[in-house]
Amino acid sequence: MFRPLSIFIGLRYTRAKRRNHFISFISMTSMIGLALGVLAMIVVLSVMNGFQKEMSSRILGMVPHAAIHASAPLDDWRPLAAAAMQNPQVLAVAPFSELEGMLSYKGSMQPIQISGIEPAEESKVSIIGEHLLKGRLNDLKPGEFGVIVGDITARRFRLNLGDSLTLIIPERSSNAGGITPRLQRLNVVGVFKVGAELDGTQALINLADAAQMQHWQPNQVQSLRLALKDLYQAPQVSAAIVAQLGAGYQAADWTQTQGGLFAAMKMEKTMIGLLLLLIVAVAAFNIIATLIMVVADKGADIAILRTLGATPGQIMQVFMVQGTLIGLVGTSIGAVLGVLAALNVSELVGWLERLSGQHVFSSDVYFINNLPSDLQAIDVLLVCAAGFGLSFLATLYPSWRAAQIQPAEALRYE
Repeated sequence: MFRPLSIFIGLRYTRAKRRNHFISFISMTSMIGLALGVLAMIVVLSVMNGFQKEMSSRILGMVPHAAIHASAPLDDWRPLAAAAMQNPQVLAVAPFSELEGMLSYKGSMQPIQISGIEPAEESKVSIIGEHLLKGRLNDLKPGEFGVIVGDITARRFRLNLGDSLTLIIPERSSNAGGITPRLQRLNVVGVFKVGAELDGTQALINLADAAQMQHWQPNQVQSLRLALKDLYQAPQVSAAIVAQLGAGYQAADWTQTQGGLFAAMKMEKTMIGLLLLLIVAVAAFNIIATLIMVVADKGADIAILRTLGATPGQIMQVFMVQGTLIGLVGTSIGAVLGVLAALNVSELVGWLERLSGQHVFSSDVYFINNLPSDLQAIDVLLVCAAGFGLSFLATLYPSWRAAQIQPAEALRYE
């Protein structure tokens, strides 16, 4: 079967047992290092994807994907909801109102953001109903001033169902100071836990109770909350709906409230990926040392090939084939092991926890109690391309050096 001379000799050098076993050891070390670097990059990027996906589902499941605010309280929100539902990107609409204040309990205080919700509608646009540790959304009955607090708040104040809290709300006043505090007694009827900072900053009350605190009519609401099919279309969708509704309405979306967090997570993933790429680069450029020693070891063979008519380009291709094969094998092994590890990292961590009896991710310390992993094909392809590309680049200089060997000089002392 026809095979180009450079490929035939390059593969033969790779398979042959070398006289210098140290060169073989360096070559194997380069291959193993490259495989470990690729494995580490795939696993770490998959875990970071898992964390980002987990935080996205938890945080963006609680905060509005998009919201429509009115300049004045809405007397009837349902016609506006029907108009918003005409947009194909909108899955559901629910009313809500927001207040900011301080929670006080037995001398302890903390800032809180109160969301007034309609219990029957909230489950359409929020995941809160799936994350209630105690109580139900229907326990938020109008006129009873019940409140559902986050798990962090409940543990900080050591709250139980039925406990009473004091909500302090700043209110405009005609006094000299301009603002006077208003106190409202709230009864704990539930506790939620979504595993994010929202567990310590958010609380829920009935929409009618929120209206009463703001001196509105019981049926009046502040805003409409939208659940969307595509989160990343939120700015465009909300702007389109506001343009359709006309003057007197403003749009807001999650990129304004939580965009900084997800931008930071994306930057963190990028920086960690670049740092891990240095590990791959170190392993890949070990191929340079390997090939330089091979060139020195095969100087006489190169000279004989040159005297038999081999061109400098063919000599260069011989060692490029050898180095590229090392990179290809190392990258392939690392990719296979990395994919297997990324798919089973949660089970591996669970096994280590059972074996050691220690919780790596304790729910008392971290927001999640497992190690999530989200393997993405694009990450695997980019990592493999980077590993193979770096290993190919590492072959250029040693191959060029081999092509510069002069037969007379190499054979002088043979």
